[in-house]
Parts: sequence; structure tokens; C-alpha cells
Amino acid sequence: MPPLSLYVHFPWCVKKCPYCDFNSHAVVNAIPEDAYVAALIADLETAVPLVGERPINTVFFGGGTPSLLSPGAVGRLLDAFRARITFADDAEITLEANPGTVETAGGEQAFAAWRAAGVNRLSLGVQSFAPTQLAALGRIHSGDEARRAIDNAARHFDNFNLDLMYALPGQDLAGALHDVDTALAFAPPHLSCYQLTLEPHTAFAAAPPPQLPDDDIAAAMQEGIEARLAAAGYTHYETSAFAQPGRQCRHNLNYWQFGDYLGIGAGAHGKLTVNEDGQPQIVRQVRWRQPARYLAEAAQRTPLAEEFTVPANELPFEFMMNALRLNQGFADSLFSERCGLPLALIEERLAAAEAAGLIVRGDGRIAPSARGQRFLNRLLEGFLDAE
Repeated sequence: MPPLSLYVHFPWCVKKCPYCDFNSHAVVNAIPEDAYVAALIADLETAVPLVGERPINTVFFGGGTPSLLSPGAVGRLLDAFRARITFADDAEITLEANPGTVETAGGEQAFAAWRAAGVNRLSLGVQSFAPTQLAALGRIHSGDEARRAIDNAARHFDNFNLDLMYALPGQDLAGALHDVDTALAFAPPHLSCYQLTLEPHTAFAAAPPPQLPDDDIAAAMQEGIEARLAAAGYTHYETSAFAQPGRQCRHNLNYWQFGDYLGIGAGAHGKLTVNEDGQPQIVRQVRWRQPARYLAEAAQRTPLAEEFTVPANELPFEFMMNALRLNQGFADSLFSERCGLPLALIEERLAAAEAAGLIVRGDGRIAPSARGQRFLNRLLEGFLDAE
């Protein structure tokens, strides 16, 4: 069986950011914290028979804004999870936090309380330090609040991530690099640097959309960020992820290596490998999306809105969509181990991608070339609808 992770979705934010297409909802009045904690525990209980004694290697509280959960609630959840499912002794447990909610939650005391509750890795959604860009993104924190949050995170966590975005409305190359340099001053073990894209069904996608830097400027930003981080000793190990040695995000690595993950919470997605007559089958699950519906369904032990087995012809694309995000690629054997299919079935497609200069093969590995990293969507299209 592949390694197993647990994803816990928290669907509320103080406000909805205009670029966000995740399942998040602005808080109205108050968060039903006790009811949501009970729903998550009930949700996990329904899934335990599917995973049995398989250990949980990583846990990720995502959202939304999970830092709106009280540290006490996080601790209760982790205790309840451990009582119902096996955790690896060295399990990585990550909590996403918004710098704009930290001081409301108790400032430095909140970081200490999350650490005491069992969280051992923090991910701070900084996005930018510049007031103009923060305002354009609809963020609720200031640059100074972001700096204070990072400083406090570093005091209590030896493993933390900073999220940054670039190609923002009104941003130039110097501004994007200044954000990265500001982040590097805190020596974060991990950095995630994403290019802003206009996603459907977001406020930014509605007319008129904001004016973003053109493709050439965005490419210069990407190249400049990669060069800055490489000079600072960070490994660019995934499309948008950079880490100090040994600090790669284990939870996300499990996604990209096509591992299994149980997703609980409103709108959470999951991927589980099950054995059917001795053959591995990959099952996708989706929880009810709307928080009120999820609370009601989880209380009745019916948290699943959808469950289906991935057809064999779709597995090559699903696998490659994850594994080819890794700049070092994957071992040849991983495809068969995770998909239950021989690699020879997609040899033609691999050969075509290699001939186009999009992948490199050798020493038992398959990896995207520099060109394949730049044109990842084109590379992945070659694995759609495999027979």
C-alpha cells in the first residue's frame, strides 16, 4: 500500500480573498467550533474501516483559515484522531495560519499553544509584504503583521513554510524580488512561491479582471525568484516549492508521489487505494461542500457527497499530473507500484514526450526537462485518455 496522509479541511475565513477558488466561506456571526470538531471526528470514524491499521505519516490542516480554530480545538482533534487511527511516531503535522488572525488568537501565545497541541510544522500565508499588493489581494494582514508572525513562528517551530505569490496586480520585477528577499531574511526552512492566476468563479475572474504583469515580466519574476533562492541554498524540488536541505514538505511530497490521503472536512477530497480481488483500485472521495450540509451529514455518518473508482485509462494522467511536478521526477517502478499498471502501457507517450524534449529518462528515473517544467501543461496533455 502507498503511504497514507490525513488532510483536514477548515472551510471558514474572516473574508473571502478575491483570487481564491478553494472551498472557503466568510464567517457570519461565529464559527460553530464545537459542532465542527464533532463532525470531523465522526467523519474520521466512518473512514477508519477503509484504512485499517495503516499509519498516518502526515497531517495537514488546510482551508480556509485553520488558524481560526482555537489551539484547544486543534489539540482535541489530534487527540481524538490518535485514539481512532494509528499515527507514525514521526508524523509531520502542519497547520496553515493567516498572519491577520494570529494576533486576534493571542499573538505569540497562539504559536506556543499550537505547538503544545501537537502541531510541529506551520505554514504562514504571507503572499506579499507590500501594502499595495496586500490591498490588491484583499488580504487582512499588513506587512508588519506578517513580519511579527514569521518571527513568532520561528521562535516556536523549527519547521515552517512561507507562502508567497508573484505577478500580482501592479507588481514589478523589483517588487517581486523584494518580497523574496524579505522572506529570506527570516531563513524559513521552506518557501512556496506561486504565480497568481485568474481562476474561474472568483471575484478576480469577474469583469473587469485586475491588470496583471504580462507573460514576459511574469517569466522574469519566476527566473529571478528561482535564482535568488538557489543562491540562498534552497532546492527547487517541485513546481512552486523550495526547501532547505531535508525540509521538503512530506505531506505534499506524498501527493506528488501519488500516495494515499484521507480527506475529511467540508469539501475535502481524498484518494485511497483498496484491493479488489487482489487488484489495486484507486478510489476518489469528496465530502459535502457547504459547511451547513456537511455538519448535518457528518452527524448522520454520511459525510460523502461522491465516491468513485478511477478508471484504468485515466490513471496515467492522474499519476503524471502529480509526479511530473517534481523536478527530479520519479523512479520508473513508482508508476506500477502506485497504479497497478505496467509502465510499458504508456511507452509510446513517454517516447513522444522525450522526443519533444519535455522529459529526460535515465538511471531508472523519469523527470521533466527544463523545457517540460516550463511547459508542464503541454507535457501532461500527452497522457490524457491513455488506453
